[in-house]
Amino acid sequence: MSEIKSDAYIDITDVVCPMTFVKTKVAIEDIENGQVLEVKMNEGEPVLNVPRSLKEEGHKVISVENNGDRTFTVWVKKGDI
Repeated sequence: MSEIKSDAYIDITDVVCPMTFVKTKVAIEDIENGQVLEVKMNEGEPVLNVPRSLKEEGHKVISVENNGDRTFTVWVKKGDI
């Protein structure tokens, strides 16, 4: 398990694309620039699309970790956008 400290956490394993990114975007809007959001998501489409979309929006994906249970945890630092 990663030692990255997050300022906020969301679990989007119960939603499907494109709502995965919508929920993540809402969560990242609720934190301050420079803070870290931890996002738990399913393998497949979410882990391919959500980190890419976050980067496109100017945020920094710090780490993507395979949890070994068909889910991934992504840590993203909110960019100054």
